[in-house]
Amino acid sequence: MQTASTAQPIADRSIIVTGAASGFGKLVCEKSAALGARVLCADINEDGAKETAASINTAGGTADAIAVDVRDLATTQAMAAKAQALWGDIDVLINNAGIMPLAFYADHAQAADSWSRCIDINIKGVMNGIISVHDQMLAQGRGHVVNLSSIYGNHPVAGAAVYGATKAAVNFLSEALRVESQGRIKVTTIKPTGVPGTALGSGIVNPEAIVGILGQNAPGYMQQMQAHMAGELPPENSDPQHIEYYALEPEYLADQIIYAINQPWGVSISDITVRAAGDAYII
Repeated sequence: MQTASTAQPIADRSIIVTGAASGFGKLVCEKSAALGARVLCADINEDGAKETAASINTAGGTADAIAVDVRDLATTQAMAAKAQALWGDIDVLINNAGIMPLAFYADHAQAADSWSRCIDINIKGVMNGIISVHDQMLAQGRGHVVNLSSIYGNHPVAGAAVYGATKAAVNFLSEALRVESQGRIKVTTIKPTGVPGTALGSGIVNPEAIVGILGQNAPGYMQQMQAHMAGELPPENSDPQHIEYYALEPEYLADQIIYAINQPWGVSISDITVRAAGDAYII
């Protein structure tokens, strides 16, 4: 239990996290609750969201859960309404829900449906989340929106035309909100690099499409991945204490999301990219 002298800024803030059933979302829910935040775990997978909330409550934290399809404005508005009903203010929204259907244009017959869903979740989902909390945060006089983007949004590459475009759109949505809301709503854009330990890669349509983010480093990275899966990865590549650490564990990125939230209201961490020092990604 934290005391007044040891409490951190995140303590007692109310936080909504979309995509809370797994991956970064689940980790951020658990880590923020452990520091004293009150968390609404939101996910289209209602059972998974409830499991995240239950694990937090069992550990002595404060959490609730709600089913939400971020593609639908009405359900994101219901999400915000529930957080407000539970805790009054909505201090932080983390727009984490997203999918990554990497594929080449030549794969359009297999990828078109996934691309359309990606546009709806990754762009409309972020927009809907912002809309849902915007007026309440302004009425409160302060708030914080954290949007999950990607290094794929930094520059167009082969194999990620649609996914990269959605993440570039997240960057635009974030910056426009920041400019419009200075002094009232803080905005943070998180740009993960490749983090194999999450479920995000399960949505890839064509595994060869990862080549765009690797460029000339593709052959060596593929060898590292094969060695990793076979349990034969050299220790220096799997040790975060070593400069040749090649791929982040999800919790390292989650810790930086918590860092951005765990600031005084007057301090805004605008952009964060966290990389493994030895990663092979070129953008």
